[in-house]
Amino acid sequence: MIKDIAILIPAHNEEKAIGRLVSELKEKYETVIVVNDGSSDKTALYAGDNGAVVLTHSVCKGKGEALKTGFEYVVKHGVDAVITMDGDGQHTAEDASNFERAYRRNRNVAMWVGKRKIKGTEMPLIRRLTNISMSLAISMLSGQWIPDTQNGFRLIKREVIGRIRLCTSHFETESELLIKSGWYGYRISSVKISTVYASEKSKINPCTDTMRFFKMLLMIAFPPFARITECRKN
Repeated sequence: MIKDIAILIPAHNEEKAIGRLVSELKEKYETVIVVNDGSSDKTALYAGDNGAVVLTHSVCKGKGEALKTGFEYVVKHGVDAVITMDGDGQHTAEDASNFERAYRRNRNVAMWVGKRKIKGTEMPLIRRLTNISMSLAISMLSGQWIPDTQNGFRLIKREVIGRIRLCTSHFETESELLIKSGWYGYRISSVKISTVYASEKSKINPCTDTMRFFKMLLMIAFPPFARITECRKN
């Protein structure tokens, strides 16, 4: 049973997949955290019944806030590293082992980011274009090449999440973490993973979340702008 790496799953209405995912993860990882982000279904119930630590937001606050809530738990309990993954079935428990092996093989890397195969898969075209363009932009901003920046399947050392101040609340938080990690000099590398594309729909709103991304850039480029927003340290 692995005790030094926790699993963190931000979840909003994921009752279809969360129970099975948690059950599979609990076979290997002692600590599986599910942040129930204002779900109206049985996400919290199924996660808890299968052994997860369930942290609940009474209303949906966004993926970024769910991640920050989970990060606080990890830092407070002194777990060495955390693997973040989605709860909709796209990320598999089997692939979590890829991150663990990479982490133990090279402790100089502070964050491992999943790398999906894009060509020859069922990934929707709009996602492919978004992933490529965002990966180029965020890699430039972070100062190192990250081939799949939009991938939320990651392993992050506790040192990183305990030090970096995150100011955003939604999907852009994952990009903010990459950029700031690069600025702090943390090394970021990649792990190959498989991603399952089924009937689930992306929760990303192209217009709204693009605007949030550019707002995030303003926050980190101009600190006074961030002071007018809720910006707390994990």
